[in-house]
Amino acid sequence: MAERMRLGVNIDHVATVRNARGGQHPDPVRAAEQALAAGADGITAHLREDRRHITDADIEALSALCATAGRPLNLEMALTQEMFEIAMRHRPHAVCIVPERREEVTTEGGLNVRANLSQLFFPVQQLKEAGIRVSLFIDPSKEQVMAATGVGAQVVEFHTGRYCHAEGDRRRAAFEELTAAVEMADAVGLEVHAGHGLDYETAAEVATLPQVRELNIGHFLIGEAIFIGLDAAIARMREAIDGAAR
Repeated sequence: MAERMRLGVNIDHVATVRNARGGQHPDPVRAAEQALAAGADGITAHLREDRRHITDADIEALSALCATAGRPLNLEMALTQEMFEIAMRHRPHAVCIVPERREEVTTEGGLNVRANLSQLFFPVQQLKEAGIRVSLFIDPSKEQVMAATGVGAQVVEFHTGRYCHAEGDRRRAAFEELTAAVEMADAVGLEVHAGHGLDYETAAEVATLPQVRELNIGHFLIGEAIFIGLDAAIARMREAIDGAAR
């Protein structure tokens, strides 16, 4: 029997709401606890250089929570010296290296691994030696897939934003591009994840790709939670993914 596709829940935007007014409410750690109880297989959090949502204290608390629960913490981060040192200190289950620009609203595209081979190679090896699983957040490009193998990453997470935001024939073309990249990544021995912009419909379609092992979803689920609650949003997403993957 095939392994169930994992669902990682990104709780960044619970922290965004908290930080809009300061204080402690709503608590992203409480959201993570609820997400795990509702069926999430792991928690994802992006610690940005400007700390616009998740903070260092959140990472410390989330690390403790996930260790106690026996569930993985996936730390999204830019590959800066500061973030490298934080990852080495906390030793999360996984690190997903993403591109980051202070002026962007959210991550706008995948990491250009091909153009940064020399900068990525040694930090990736050090993270792996520390027992941290290394993922690279990339666009669905065969060139970027091959570059990811060149730096020794174990996982690639495909940026699904272009597919999710397109319509009609453009969406179909983007899905075909994603499918080709997923198949190639799997063929060269990379574990395949996907995320960014996914909702119930698009997550279900991506879940039809048998090579995809994990979806990481945040903004949509936190938005849905306003209307139906986080438990119900995760349960419905879990149902959509499981139903499509059968």
